[in-house]
Amino acid sequence: MNDLAPVAGIHSVRSALKFGSEGVGELWLESGRRDRRLNELAQIARAGGIPVRRTDRATLDQAAEGTNHQGALAWVRSPAARPVRDLDGLLDLVSGPPLLLLLDEVQDPHNLGACLRTADAAGVHAVIAPKDNAVGLTPVVCKVASGAAQTVPYIQVTNLARTMDQIKERGIWLIGTAGEADGELYGTDLKGPIGLVMGSEGTGLRRLTRERCDLLVRLPMAGTVESLNISVAAGVCLFEAVRQRSAAAGV
Repeated sequence: MNDLAPVAGIHSVRSALKFGSEGVGELWLESGRRDRRLNELAQIARAGGIPVRRTDRATLDQAAEGTNHQGALAWVRSPAARPVRDLDGLLDLVSGPPLLLLLDEVQDPHNLGACLRTADAAGVHAVIAPKDNAVGLTPVVCKVASGAAQTVPYIQVTNLARTMDQIKERGIWLIGTAGEADGELYGTDLKGPIGLVMGSEGTGLRRLTRERCDLLVRLPMAGTVESLNISVAAGVCLFEAVRQRSAAAGV
């Protein structure tokens, strides 16, 4: 299992089996537990030719390393990042206004994994990041993402600023986050085609990235801390977009 990372939990395992089955090496299910959801996972795995192993809870606990596995764990290969040339094709398939997440030099694998997981939950159409000075899709990232690395297109680009220019040519509004921005997130219209641009853990947005943004916004901070963890900030921004879009659609 050296080249595989564990994805734990029934929902995450189901996503890995359905949307990234070619990367799943083996499915582990808790022995002695025969509920409907675990049986469904076993059926999906066997239909895809994926080996199913029944094992004890202690072995699952150890492999999941603290994650609530709910009796299910899949061993998955790290998916490959997609090239920038795939972006236009992905956007052509989007119905409704696109929602993108651009990450500028995020280097912590736990942060990237959490961002991917949030992006999946928010319905993000693609996550875009530079190749250099960024973590990429490592086994740790995939583990933290809990299946989202297989479901959310992750696009690595050589030049993020140039890619931002290409995105803007498609009529997508790029909104960056910066603590010193005049406008607040909650007063910003996020219902149209947008890309949310988040900076790195330590230095925030680089100059060229910042200059390519159409608008900079800040998250209102009432406490003593100056900023949020990037994965938390991404979640706040993405789900404000989800809230606005749902309200506009009358959902």
